[in-house]
Amino acid sequence: MRRVLCATAVSLVAALPAQAANGSSGPFALALATLVSEHSPTLSVFDKKTLKKLFAGHTNVSYPSGKTITVSADKINCKTSDVDITLHSCELTFGSRTFTNTGRAAHEIYATLVENGVPGEGAAGSLYEALTALTCTIDPNVVDQRAGGGATCSFTPGP
Repeated sequence: MRRVLCATAVSLVAALPAQAANGSSGPFALALATLVSEHSPTLSVFDKKTLKKLFAGHTNVSYPSGKTITVSADKINCKTSDVDITLHSCELTFGSRTFTNTGRAAHEIYATLVENGVPGEGAAGSLYEALTALTCTIDPNVVDQRAGGGATCSFTPGP
């Protein structure tokens, strides 16, 4: 069973488009920006709602021309386990504030870090995804064009 799961995971990761080791763009960047924005203490409610609408496929949003949405986090640390399969946790740090997610919300962030090309690490039954200095820039008017552009993220892999 474990070999089947590992082979499936390798197949899924191999099917993902190649992402730079220090950033991403397109749908994966939009997903990461949207999930992280939910906890951002500095992002406006309007920007958070705009990102949620875009991520849900509602691209007909009204956003000022030439303006972008910037989503930043100082650090994201996620952990799961292949031994304690109920363990899913992510900590998102914004300055002096840290938010902890568990369960499904943590798994969504963990999986999105993988999609964005963040290299994982593991030790003794624990699997980690971590980054620092996340900055995502979303241009809702470019995303609205549905041509694959308008979303980029940069980050430094690791804790």
